[in-house]
Amino acid sequence: MLCVTIGCRTIPELVSEQRRLMAEGARLCEFRLDYLDQPIDLGELFAKRPGPAVFTFRRPEDGGRQQVDEAYRRRLLLVAMESGAEYVDLEADAAAALPRIASASRIVSLHDFSGTPQDLPAVHARLAAHDADLVKIAARANCPHDVTRMLRLVRTASLPTVGLCMGELGTPSRLLAGRAGAPFTYACAASGQPLAPGQLTFSEMSQLYRYDQLGPQTALYGVIGDPIGHSRSPLVHNTAFAAMGLDRVYVPFRVPPADLAVFLDDAEELGLRGLSVTIPHKQAVLAVVTDADQAVREIGAANTLVWLDGRVYAYNTDQAAAIDSLVAVLESDPDPTAPLAGMRALVLGAGGAAKAIVHGLHQAGAQVLISSRTRARAEQLAADLGGQVVDWDQRHDEYADVLVNCTPLGMSPHVAATPYDGGRLRPGMIVFDTVYNPEHTLLVEDARRQGCTVVTGIEMFVRQAARQFRLFTGLEPPLELMRSTLRSDEQ
Repeated sequence: MLCVTIGCRTIPELVSEQRRLMAEGARLCEFRLDYLDQPIDLGELFAKRPGPAVFTFRRPEDGGRQQVDEAYRRRLLLVAMESGAEYVDLEADAAAALPRIASASRIVSLHDFSGTPQDLPAVHARLAAHDADLVKIAARANCPHDVTRMLRLVRTASLPTVGLCMGELGTPSRLLAGRAGAPFTYACAASGQPLAPGQLTFSEMSQLYRYDQLGPQTALYGVIGDPIGHSRSPLVHNTAFAAMGLDRVYVPFRVPPADLAVFLDDAEELGLRGLSVTIPHKQAVLAVVTDADQAVREIGAANTLVWLDGRVYAYNTDQAAAIDSLVAVLESDPDPTAPLAGMRALVLGAGGAAKAIVHGLHQAGAQVLISSRTRARAEQLAADLGGQVVDWDQRHDEYADVLVNCTPLGMSPHVAATPYDGGRLRPGMIVFDTVYNPEHTLLVEDARRQGCTVVTGIEMFVRQAARQFRLFTGLEPPLELMRSTLRSDEQ
């Protein structure tokens, strides 16, 4: 179950917001009493509230909005219990001081904004000892392993436990809490209104991730990268899972490079079946791979991992998706100037995506030029896969039939950036920008103005995601739905 946190200045606003959320399907809300203007009339709130709630009055040290006399705060919480609150959230010291009221379930909680305690089971035991019906621990994640430890606590605790990690690193704990056995987890009412670090919206949790439909048997997939907030992979894969009625969920994991090895060690405990891999991990993940397809072996980079029967399989779906996208444009052109064979292709960038595309272009018979802001990386890519290195400052001086951007320049939020001067583009060039968020980058817009044939990042993204979907599920993906979902999300 999802509990939607509400913070409003007045009781009528609080009641109105709960009514709106209930109309959208919310079954439980948390009333953050510390957001209400003083004095607080709980009689009015109980008379008007339309549904069940968790009553909370946070102190500033626990993430609360205002400081009040402690005796007054505890008196409010006691009155809430006496008035028929379904749940009241109490810190350990408040729980020790306040008597049990039979009709109210006591949530005994700890909020730690500095990090996740190392001794989580001991912390849980201390909280449970204060006559708790539920234990809640909310602590900042300082590494992805904190999420694994928190979910382990939720899964193994003898008392119902709400355990979550705050911050972007902790997002998976919020999404997977119910799958681990938590009675509920928290969401915020609307975008831009999180009342705790890393809260997702009720709409995201309920519709995109289908939180209330997840259980212990739900197959887990995800995407790893750093950063990861820009990724649209969860949108595409979860939409496809839902459309096909599959009991699967796809979760974003922000994994800093220093934490990658531990995260991959945690994969079995988390129950991961498959991962999409993005910057900066496409090469580093190969350390745990037991089997790799030909593209991975030749490119030295993977964008897909699949766990099956104790083995870890690596694939690269970028290469085929990129070439498929280019060929599709050529085949749709009523008068293509030439096939890819013999074309002169200038690739900007030398990361994982560039490796895949350079390899695919070579296989298609193109003449490949590589230009990177870091020349040493371009030289290494050329040494590994072949190609002519072009200084970044001289990239505009080279004739090219095909220009492929594999740099992040132009990616949201840096939409004013471009890797290539639009005025140097020629009519008839094929311009392929692998950036997909946004689809219409400055490079794409410049290319269209100059009369170039354009391939956008969404086309490649959807095609590689579709190949991943087949690897994850063995099923044919709803390709047009995936494409339209991405485009609708951008508008």
